[in-house]
Amino acid sequence: MQSTQGPPPRVAALSLPGRIAVAATVGAVTVGALLHLGMVFLHVAPSNTLSKEHATAVNDYIYPEFEQNWKLFAPDPLQQNVHIQARAEVRKPGGAVVATGWVDMTGMDISAMRHDPIPSHTQQNELRRAWGFYTDTHDQQEQPTASNRSEISREYLQRILQKRFGPRLNGGDVVRIQARAATTPVPQPSWIAGSTATSTQYRVLPWWNVDSAPASGSAPATSTTPSGQETAS
Repeated sequence: MQSTQGPPPRVAALSLPGRIAVAATVGAVTVGALLHLGMVFLHVAPSNTLSKEHATAVNDYIYPEFEQNWKLFAPDPLQQNVHIQARAEVRKPGGAVVATGWVDMTGMDISAMRHDPIPSHTQQNELRRAWGFYTDTHDQQEQPTASNRSEISREYLQRILQKRFGPRLNGGDVVRIQARAATTPVPQPSWIAGSTATSTQYRVLPWWNVDSAPASGSAPATSTTPSGQETAS
């Protein structure tokens, strides 16, 4: 028995406003995709006249969400375990200000990813890349080295940590947060001569005042609320 259902509607069967809407949507998506690919290409391509002329616009578009790097293919890959830790100052209802212990944010991310066959890209990279972005634009004295990108990187890292702590913690209001990185070298394989130091080194950042407005950073990678657990110092 032959079906009496007609063919699916086509663009040509749409009204004039409908065809204009479809064409505009397709055009906008195409332009957006081409713009994104062009910006990424200029960012990763060898330095040239075009990338130098539009360096500011390219960097403003790429950082921090679309940053690219080649560390996976580097001849000397990363040989350190870096854990980002943070603590908060909490103002209690009576006015007293109490500091929490250091909370291992990276450890929380790793715990959330463990045994998850398809962990999210955010869980794996959000905090790690935020720290990398910060260290790429600040020296060891925490002074900016990349003009406007330095401030963007600091705000980006602060917003992520601020979002994870939340506005209230341990019965009080979070008023300041502080971050540090605990870096532990990965031991060399037994067949390589020489020894590698395995002691953990800390890079401690200054205290940052928490904005009164709700943080607009990315959502936390885990629903576990930091409770001020202490880590080794």
